[in-house]
Amino acid sequence: MPDHRSLIDQRIAAWAKALPSDGLYAPMAYLMGLPAKRIRPLLVLMACELFGGKPEDALDEALGIELFHNFTLMHDDIMDAAPLRRGQPTVHAKWNVNTAILSGDAMLVKAYQLMARRPAVAAIFSEHALGVCEGQQLDMDFEQREHVSVADYREMIRLKTAVLVSGALRIGATIAGAATDDVRLIGAFGEHLGLAFQLRDDLLDAFGDPTKTGKQQGGDLLAGKKTFLLIRGLELSAEQGRDALPAELAKPSARRDVPRMLAELETLGVRHEAERAVQREEQQAAASLDAIAVDEARKASLRTLSAQLMGRSY
Repeated sequence: MPDHRSLIDQRIAAWAKALPSDGLYAPMAYLMGLPAKRIRPLLVLMACELFGGKPEDALDEALGIELFHNFTLMHDDIMDAAPLRRGQPTVHAKWNVNTAILSGDAMLVKAYQLMARRPAVAAIFSEHALGVCEGQQLDMDFEQREHVSVADYREMIRLKTAVLVSGALRIGATIAGAATDDVRLIGAFGEHLGLAFQLRDDLLDAFGDPTKTGKQQGGDLLAGKKTFLLIRGLELSAEQGRDALPAELAKPSARRDVPRMLAELETLGVRHEAERAVQREEQQAAASLDAIAVDEARKASLRTLSAQLMGRSY
């Protein structure tokens, strides 16, 4: 993994250095230079190597995936009116909204230029990139909907988060010439890994250590964000005639009692349900990787990365 990370960092640095320094491109270089895990480009290289390809052969596509991911972040920050990204000013805060919109659009074009060398890769990328946009629209729709089910929420995070993880792996496998069934299996591994990642993120927001997560504990609850925890908590509250959660949500966000809400989620068994949901996704991810008929040693880096993601505390 360190070698993969080094390859990606060098490719991103060279790409950013070659950009013009004007107002359209400077925000791209700025955003790509912020600290990041680089999970998606790492997965492109790992999947390529898994099926016998050279990581260096997939570097353009790895960069393309990371450019697309950062394009979505640039625009998401505008929609969320977020002032910070990874502890630094967001692009629209540092420049302005119009610059962030246009620079994001150009970043998307740059991503497509990198994906266009191989038609099969371009097709996979287009399918998964559109899914991300569909997921973001669902997320916004949920803010206006009174009722959102757990199934609705799972589909939203599948599209918004998991499909790009799946797409990164499918692209790496395709570059290496993997068989169709193997491309499907590695994609399934990524989708379940992405779902587990997001569900764990929900748990960490509520129950994680703020000194490790760097976030206010229960920030999603304060905002009334429809995550697995709140959706399921409200369902169980209605079934059992309990009013602690609805009573807190009826208050202005700044006055909500987060410790009371967390205690109620514990009492209702929602935290345990969420942890079990994470485990189910992790098990399905592992089963998909197990089913791929390649030497176990080649799977080592993917197993290590997935274990790190599954065991994270921030």
